[in-house]
Amino acid sequence: MDGERHPALGDMSDAWVLGRARELIAAVQRTDHAEQLRVTETLDELLEETRRRGEPTLVAHLLRAAGLARLVTRGLADEAEPLLDEMLTHTRRHGLALLRADAHALRGRLLVLREQEDAALTEIARALALLDDVPAPEVHLGRRAWDRLLASALNDCWIVLNQLGVYEAAEEVITRAHQAIRDSAGPHEITLQLMNRVKMLLGWGLRLERVGRTEEAGEKFRTAASMTIAVEASFAESLFPRKPGVPAVEQVGVLAASLALAAPAAAHVERLRKLTGETGYPHEQLLVTIALARCLVADGREAEAMRTLLEARHTEAEDTSQPSMRLNLLRELTTLSGGLADDTERQSDAPSPDEDPMRLLLDYATALEDELWSMRESQIATLNTRREHERLSAEHGAITQQAMQDPLTSLPNRRALDERLRAFATSTSSEPLSVALVDLDGFKDVNDQHSHAEGDAVLRVVASTLRDALRADDIVARYGGDEFVILLPKASMSAATQALTRAVKAVASLPRHLSHGVTLSVGQVCLRAQESAEEVLSRADAAMYQAKRRGGNQIASSPAGEDGSVERGATHSQGTDPTAQAGGHP
Repeated sequence: MDGERHPALGDMSDAWVLGRARELIAAVQRTDHAEQLRVTETLDELLEETRRRGEPTLVAHLLRAAGLARLVTRGLADEAEPLLDEMLTHTRRHGLALLRADAHALRGRLLVLREQEDAALTEIARALALLDDVPAPEVHLGRRAWDRLLASALNDCWIVLNQLGVYEAAEEVITRAHQAIRDSAGPHEITLQLMNRVKMLLGWGLRLERVGRTEEAGEKFRTAASMTIAVEASFAESLFPRKPGVPAVEQVGVLAASLALAAPAAAHVERLRKLTGETGYPHEQLLVTIALARCLVADGREAEAMRTLLEARHTEAEDTSQPSMRLNLLRELTTLSGGLADDTERQSDAPSPDEDPMRLLLDYATALEDELWSMRESQIATLNTRREHERLSAEHGAITQQAMQDPLTSLPNRRALDERLRAFATSTSSEPLSVALVDLDGFKDVNDQHSHAEGDAVLRVVASTLRDALRADDIVARYGGDEFVILLPKASMSAATQALTRAVKAVASLPRHLSHGVTLSVGQVCLRAQESAEEVLSRADAAMYQAKRRGGNQIASSPAGEDGSVERGATHSQGTDPTAQAGGHP
């Protein structure tokens, strides 16, 4: 694969790759369809490069970017599902709590597009439960990067809540996102936060109007308009595609809509007309259209306003990204139709108000809106209940995990290993299982010449190195002291040797100040039919001592004559050069 990748991309740093992905994500959300497809292809190339490098956090970031690009590109949403599933599995395996929450949030976004709103709410409850109990910032990330990750996950949760019209919960989440980055946010983060809040306030205001709470709605519109004025400075330095020197309100539809909804007037019509065709999310276009229609009505052009709304309804008929916004459009049409009908009544012999079909329809719509408002309150209660359930489940799972986890290295402990190995031993599957017992060469000297604290640090480094060097499905457990056991499912002896060789080489290559020169002696065997867990570990232990006697820093299989034909052809003695058997992932 290395020969096929773009050579210039392979020379770029991890920081450059991550920065480039951020730029592309900003661009893909506000560009035309052809460019969105090109951006998606570029992100796929970046993802492939990060998979080759194998750095867990970087891989998770690119999985998110590739999945998100598909969610916002027409016709590609279904392609996001395997990427988001991979992101969830990957982040769970590597303990990346914030990005794991983000994976749930993005899955919620996909479910909204599929009109599975209840399932989407469950995904957001899972995401928020993880974020409610978020661990302390990881030292290697730095505070600013950690805050940015937290804000990103919260923003993705907010998007789904806003799409569903659960505005009170959305307000709580976006406030947390703002708090996460208020001390370290750059221009792009500030712009994104303000634009998101403007969009939410406009949707919230329209929703309040639908239940007759017009004063509250007007306050939401006015607050959104004040935020629009505040966004100008940061927008000029953001990552969003923009025209230099042109005010943000002339380039971004939702910003122009906020000024128009706060004070509908003919002065806004020309600007809104230009922005109705801008590239962006369909539900943002509906906000612009509604604002334009109200300005047309304010200018006495009711028939033109009706045509504008009808065109938008036809154009956005297939959009499922924001159910509440579609209802806002229908409500606008119904209200305007009622006004036009009143004009007609005044000019002709029309039925009385009690008999007028349009008036009856409006009364029916009002009653339905009241019912929907009650359902929305139930939706908030459901979200909170599921969020608490997920939090308690996670807490219970953490307690259970602690009983099965080595506290020093965070690897599975002896008890967890015994359970897994017994399960493999009693399985009827014909798939091979390779088992390796690993002992550290020179570890006693670390404790004797330095300290037990230094010894613990070495064990943690070796544990992390083993986990990263092996295959995704391999299981690394701490067996006790300075011994580890590795289970390699579905791996023949030769395939397992390749994986274990990478681990031996990786530990031997660690900087001296981290490893204090320890290396690995590995005893490798293959589980036999009907063999107990104790028996296979005993054979692996014997093989490990064989590697020790040969000088360590090598792999040995079971002593000759003690194993079956499967292993006899695969006995290895690598001496002090474990790279002799090195290879790629089997």
